[in-house]
Amino acid sequence: MAGVSTTVLEGIRYLVANSDQALGLLVQHLKLVLVSELAAIAIAVPLGVLAVRYERAREPIMAAGNVAQTIPSLAVIALMFPILGLGFRPAVVALFVYALLPILTNTIAGIDGIEQSTLDAARGMGMTDNELLVRIQLPIAFPVIFAGIRTSTVINVGTAYLAFFIGAGGLGRWVISGIDLFDMSQVFAGALVGAVLAITLDLALAGIERQLRSDSGGQTAAV
Repeated sequence: MAGVSTTVLEGIRYLVANSDQALGLLVQHLKLVLVSELAAIAIAVPLGVLAVRYERAREPIMAAGNVAQTIPSLAVIALMFPILGLGFRPAVVALFVYALLPILTNTIAGIDGIEQSTLDAARGMGMTDNELLVRIQLPIAFPVIFAGIRTSTVINVGTAYLAFFIGAGGLGRWVISGIDLFDMSQVFAGALVGAVLAITLDLALAGIERQLRSDSGGQTAAV
């Protein structure tokens, strides 16, 4: 127990003594997470809509998402190296692939979960399929979709540590280098900053999600 306490104290001291470097690594890490997450949202949400609209497309789309999630994160990052080389771009692509499934499944679940009576009422008002999607389905399903985005983001904070292996920087620099050097204070410092980032993002996104669910309830009642 004393050894753990010593490591924690040494890790905090290391973090304070290297706060400028910690901030730089945090910015790199956050950039990796946000860029890959935005790319995943841009692809997964339309694919989810496509899967709901066309039943034949659902199985291959879900299969592709499941395969992307099943491959170990380190393997995905390793696969990007011979294709795109080292640096930020291959790391973002790898993280993007790993972020797809939670957003995809929640998009499908959110749209599928809308009551048929709501859709029938909208169609009875003369809405086309596209109007139904934009004005009814996506607004009502968005809290569920956002829950997938929240899950995907928090997962990506942890996965982004592995981006260091292909030269993309981030907090993995401290953790992985610390392991190689048997410097547990450096490992703890890198892990601590990542944990604080994950918790902060999760709490912020949870607050937004609660607000979206509240607004969605009002929209459903109005329809």
